[in-house]
Formats: sequence, structure tokens, C-alpha cells
Amino acid sequence: MVEHEEEIKDIVVHKGLENIYVDQTDICDIDGKNGQLWYRGYPIDELVEKSTFEETAYLVLYGKLPTQPELDEFSQELMAERNIPDNILTFMKSFPRNTTRIELLRTAISALSLYDPDDYDYSQEANCRKGIRIIAKMPTIIAFAHRIEENLKLVEPRTSDLSLAANFFYMMTGRIPTVEVEKAFDKLLICHADHGVNASTFAARVTVSTLSDIYSGIVSAIGALRGPLHGGANERVVKFLLHEVKKKENVIPWAAAKLTNKELIMGFGHRVYKTWDPRAIIIRDISKSFYELRQNACFDYACGEIIDPEAVDNTIHAEHDPDIDDLFEMTEILTDYMIKTKNLYPNVDLYSGGLLHALGVPSPIFTPLFAAARSVGWVAHSIEQLSNNRLIRPRLLYTGQNGKIYVPIEERE
Repeated sequence: MVEHEEEIKDIVVHKGLENIYVDQTDICDIDGKNGQLWYRGYPIDELVEKSTFEETAYLVLYGKLPTQPELDEFSQELMAERNIPDNILTFMKSFPRNTTRIELLRTAISALSLYDPDDYDYSQEANCRKGIRIIAKMPTIIAFAHRIEENLKLVEPRTSDLSLAANFFYMMTGRIPTVEVEKAFDKLLICHADHGVNASTFAARVTVSTLSDIYSGIVSAIGALRGPLHGGANERVVKFLLHEVKKKENVIPWAAAKLTNKELIMGFGHRVYKTWDPRAIIIRDISKSFYELRQNACFDYACGEIIDPEAVDNTIHAEHDPDIDDLFEMTEILTDYMIKTKNLYPNVDLYSGGLLHALGVPSPIFTPLFAAARSVGWVAHSIEQLSNNRLIRPRLLYTGQNGKIYVPIEERE
């Protein structure tokens, strides 16, 4: 007993595994001190400026930028895999109407594994094929889940044209996006494609480290994302700005009251970044350009060709939303106040929520949309974990009492 106490007294517990390195990776690097992010060695801002989501996904999955024929083949493969089995759709329609989109996604992805032709093939090649199917089908599941919950006509995926971003937007809203909207949405997806070993990615790696299948890893990741400390912050940002703050004049009094009461203001601070989150800077710039275009009355956020008028969700037409005009300004005021008073910098959620709202994306889809983009990183990390696997098995420092005497039940008080 004493020997055990001596053994553990010098052990340092790193709560939440903060700043603990559990493995090596070639996928993603983060410099929290200087606010920098790289995918496979390429700066995130350069990828957002020059690449597409499909090209970035190829880079994250395969470790190199594709040639044009490789990118064309990869894009065609993603398009061809957009449909989901009819049984999965029937299954989704049977869920209770109050089921959240992220719960629908988690359950549908789990069921999807049963229909994968490579289900019991655990080779790296098969895992890549399964990963591509997951990435391709996730937007379809999310869009179907939303429209089922809202009693809207389903919009079938386009499997011979449209980028992943454009098709995703089309299936959610019933409208093909304008070029400007498609580019903005595509850039947003790139920003969310990976971010190191965050909670959901770590959950995926832990699961596949048991030599479980890649679908189980993705389901674990989605389950971790469902928690409000990892997913959903951008939706909450938009809700508090629109329904609590409401006006630009209220931003500072509202924030001051929150801080006085020691309440958390979503969208600020990060476990890794000690300065601006580079993704927040990128999305802020996109949001600013949209805001300026709107102020000049020369841009209609969610306009575009209406393919199926019956499929359009008229409740989410952002061009008719009077709140958008103030949303960016309120965010800027709040950012300035939080940096000056608390030295807390925006994270990606602060600006992504406002941009999604401006684009006309329904707020219940914000977190599942994050999952659709991050599925690229989850798949890549699962494959990397399996390529040089060791079962992830940390320990907990026991602080209870040992050596207790068992008392028969009839003698217990």
C-alpha cells in the first residue's frame, strides 16, 4: 500500500490530455502560438485561395496534390457514390421527428456499413474505398435528414455534375448556388476538413486502434461531435446574436453582463490557439466581402437557378432575412471587445455561423455540415492509425482508498 502510494505521488496528471503527444502524424500541423495551420505541409490560407474541397480532400487522404487526371477520377468517384441505399432512407424516415440531424447522421452512417461491399475487407485499399463512400454519402444523408425533419420534398443528389459543395447546397435548399455562394461554401468546407487530434478525431483513432472497422471509427467521431463542447458552437453563436443581442447597440452591454456573471461566450478561445484561429480570419474575410456586396445592393446571397420550386425551403431564404445586415457588424464589435477586455480571440465558430446563416443554410445543419467536411480528416486519421497501429490505452490515476474490508450485507448499517 505504502509502496504504491510512493509510486504514484510524483505522477503528473494531464487533465484532458492537454499538450500530450500520443502519436506522430503527417496529416495536419497546428502552430497555436502564431495561429497557423497546415494540411500535409500546405498552409490553410493557400489551399483556401487556390484549391477546391475535392482537391484538398485528395491531398489529406493521399498525402500529395493530385494531377489533373487523378483529380478528375477522384471527383467522378465522389459523384458516383452520392446515392444511399433505399433501405437507409426508409430507416431514416422511421426516426422520431424530434431527432436531431447529428443523431440521424450518426445512426445512418452506422447502418450504412451493412451495405458496403468492402465491409469485411480491412485492407488499406478497401479502407480508402470505404472512406470515399463515407465522404460522398454524408452530405446526402445530412440533406435528406434535414428535409425529412422539416417535411420538405427530398432533393436527389446530382451524380454527373456539380461539385461536392454545390451539390450539398442544392440538396439542402433546392437551389443550385451562384458561383459566389458555391465558392464560399467550398472554402468553408476546406477550413473544416481537418484539425489535428481534436476530440472527434481522437475518438475515431481510439476506436480503429482496436482494429475495429472504419465505419465504427466515424460513428465514434460523430458521437463525440454531438457534445456541445466540440460541435454546435457556431449554431449557438448565431442564436445568441440574433435572439439575445438583437442589435449592434446591445453587443457590449450584453457581453459585459455575460462576463460579469462568469458565463461562457461561445466563439472565443481555443485549447490550441493563443491568438487568432487562422480559419476564423479566412471566414471573416469571406463574410466581410459578402457583407460589403450586400451593403452596396449588388449581391443576393442565396439566389440561383431554382431547379424544383416545390423543393425550395422558403423559410431559409437568406436574401429576405433582415438580421443579416447587422450580423457581421455585431460579430466585429464583439470580437474587438473580447480581445481588448479578455485577450480572447475568435475561433472558427464565431464567423462560420454567421457566414452559413448568410448563405441560407438552415442552422440545424451547422454541426452535421461540420461532420461532412471533417469526414475527410476522420478517414485520413483512421487509415494513418491503422498503418502503424498500437492500441490506445491510457491510464487513470487512482485516488480512492484501497484495502477496504468486505462486510456481509446483513451486517451493514
